[in-house]
Amino acid sequence: MVAANKRHRINNTATRRVVNGSKTPLRCRFFILASQKDDAMNIWTQKSIELANQRNYLDLLYRVYPMSVNLRRELPNSTLNDIRIAFNNRDDDSLLKILLKQEVFPIKDSYVAYLKRDNSSIERNPNTAQRLVGMLYEMGLDDIIDHTTAPKETNRQIGPLFKNWIKTGNLGVPVFTNATDFVDIEQNAVFDGSDFAMESFAHSQLGYDRPKGLDFIAKFNGKYIIAEAKFLSDFGGHQNAQFNDAISTMRANLTPVGKEVIKIAILDGVLYIKGNNKMHKSITTQFSDDEVIISAVLLRDYLFSL
Repeated sequence: MVAANKRHRINNTATRRVVNGSKTPLRCRFFILASQKDDAMNIWTQKSIELANQRNYLDLLYRVYPMSVNLRRELPNSTLNDIRIAFNNRDDDSLLKILLKQEVFPIKDSYVAYLKRDNSSIERNPNTAQRLVGMLYEMGLDDIIDHTTAPKETNRQIGPLFKNWIKTGNLGVPVFTNATDFVDIEQNAVFDGSDFAMESFAHSQLGYDRPKGLDFIAKFNGKYIIAEAKFLSDFGGHQNAQFNDAISTMRANLTPVGKEVIKIAILDGVLYIKGNNKMHKSITTQFSDDEVIISAVLLRDYLFSL
């Protein structure tokens, strides 16, 4: 592994692109003014913070993570008819079992997940089943259908958006879905296979041994880059876990395989908001210069600087 200052060197051309914006390849056409670098922080992390606090960061990020209008879930007419018949006939068992098969159960209740995973428990726990059915009848047929077809939450849309953005060629290099084609090509490229294919490739070819898939694998100037990509929409439990997951991948030990492999974390969202929040404190004080935490908006510039 080469020294950190060599691995993450920014050549003069790349620097001019970022500062002057004269011939930048970035389609977003944003430029960060040069500022004094904090020696304790990687320059690309600092640029990500500057972008989020000085420019139209959210407008640019929307190109990577476009949130669609939350359309309602759809139920087949046959299912809707079965729900109506079971409700009108007060067929407790059928009504409960039909609704447990749907993506969303119309009542938020801590016991529902158990019943979904073990339908046989309905017969063994008649009091719990009757309690839920009573709540359904009290709710009424219209509200049952309304809650069962509720739109997906925005955060459930985020998962595939980064890879969709990669597929469109926004990084300006070929995107391969076949690992052999990706390895054989000598020019810069991105591998965007299935979750299983990318994890398997990273295990067998890049010395990656975490039991966790990757969102990004690329090859630039003979170096391989791997990462997880996360959009952290708020502070709190699940978002902190997402942050820690991406960091664990960036800090994972790799088995030597005779290739130069760079691990980064592609993170976006509230972690770049300056303040006393835990994530911002972490990225500004707890990472060394060779640990790259970067916004997806800056990813293309970073890759071409390697």
